[in-house]
Amino acid sequence: MNALVIEDDERVARLLTLEIRHAGWTVAWRSTGREGLSEAVAGTYDLVILDLSLPDCDGLQVCQSLRQVSEVPVLVLTARDSVEDRVRGLDSGADDYLVKPFAASELLARMRALIRRPHTMVSQDSAIRRGPLELYPLRREVKIDGRAVELTRREFDLLHYFMQNPGITLTRDMILERVWGWGYAGGSNIVDVYVGYLRQKLDQPEANVPIATVRGVGYALRTDTDA
Repeated sequence: MNALVIEDDERVARLLTLEIRHAGWTVAWRSTGREGLSEAVAGTYDLVILDLSLPDCDGLQVCQSLRQVSEVPVLVLTARDSVEDRVRGLDSGADDYLVKPFAASELLARMRALIRRPHTMVSQDSAIRRGPLELYPLRREVKIDGRAVELTRREFDLLHYFMQNPGITLTRDMILERVWGWGYAGGSNIVDVYVGYLRQKLDQPEANVPIATVRGVGYALRTDTDA
């Protein structure tokens, strides 16, 4: 199971991540509402854990926006404990509401309960397109001009991350956290190795998907507008 934690407090996020990982889940973490919403929409998550007090926007806005395009279960975590706050949270589209501080055992129990609930809406596997390249997140398929490209799981996740962030320089640490997971103990040179693999598999004239090296920083998927 895959969970996304949207929480601006790094200490709380680390504790959540450790507890959820210990329970056998895969976890990603985003610290702002905009980053969290973008990740929740583009990724394939079984559950979103959402703090309401975010630095760039109110978590209720994130929940409302997410609910317009997805029925992924949303578990709200917040210090707001009034009845009115709970009502607003549930009315915004949250599936459950847990007040801080809370016991890890209760959090995990509520997570298990949420993923047992049936969800009637089938997520649309909308393609991400960059020129002739198409990536389907749910089917985990990649095509160039309609022809399938065989990628490993890591290669697919790496390409997915690049295509979600065209023109943006992604550091090796950012890539490690997103593709290999927070807490990965290996060296960052694994990123260089897999970028090499990906370049080889996309090295087709019609693909035109240059993954540029930004010396001393990381990599960027160049777009047609980049110089």
